[in-house]
Amino acid sequence: MSNIRKIVLDVLKPHKPDIIDYSEKLSEIKQVSGVSIFLNEVDQETENIKVIIEGYNLNYKIIRKTIEDMAGSVHSVDAVYAGEEIIEEVSTPQD
Repeated sequence: MSNIRKIVLDVLKPHKPDIIDYSEKLSEIKQVSGVSIFLNEVDQETENIKVIIEGYNLNYKIIRKTIEDMAGSVHSVDAVYAGEEIIEEVSTPQD
């Protein structure tokens, strides 16, 4: 069982399905409690989106398969939050 509570993904997708359809389909995954999608870049054939998913015991393989079933591709996993609490990023002097 996974302990992942939040995951941030960089996804490349075709124009259709749109981000509304993506958010609805991803929110149907059993452990997902919320989905946010932000459009980062658009070209003639594709869109680059940032997908943020929150829930309990998130299964990355199921999330990735759902995205791939909608003709999308996960470019990178940009952040993962696990454990009982979600710890937000803070700035440090090195930043």
